[in-house]
Amino acid sequence: MGRRKHNSAEARKEANKTLYVAKLMNNPTSPRKTRLVADLIRGVDVDKALGILQYNPRESAPKMHKLLLSAIANWQAKNEGRRIEDSQLYVKQIMVDEGRTMKRMRTAPQGRGYRIRKRSNHITMVIASRVDEAPVAVQQTEE
Repeated sequence: MGRRKHNSAEARKEANKTLYVAKLMNNPTSPRKTRLVADLIRGVDVDKALGILQYNPRESAPKMHKLLLSAIANWQAKNEGRRIEDSQLYVKQIMVDEGRTMKRMRTAPQGRGYRIRKRSNHITMVIASRVDEAPVAVQQTEE
């Protein structure tokens, strides 16, 4: 039983070698607002995603632009001899998870206090190459 887990872990490690990840932790914007920007670039080629993020007026767009550049730099670090244009990079996965929430109090009428929740999020961006994912044709040997 332990052998099967070991094989699946090795297979997962091999599959993750073609994925390039960048993370942004404790981004001080609400996750709901950030997901609107993330939905725009999910599954899009890297060049187009950079253009979308560069001209998007939302607050999360410049931070995601920088994160995407970081993911591209991670790809370049592992693939020194290859060109970005030839590998057809795209945003394979982007997750916006809820981060820490700071709780503050605002004064309210008649001696009350209203709670303010200052939300943050964690963004995980995964880019991959369309060239690496191309299905390899299996040649059948005739017997």
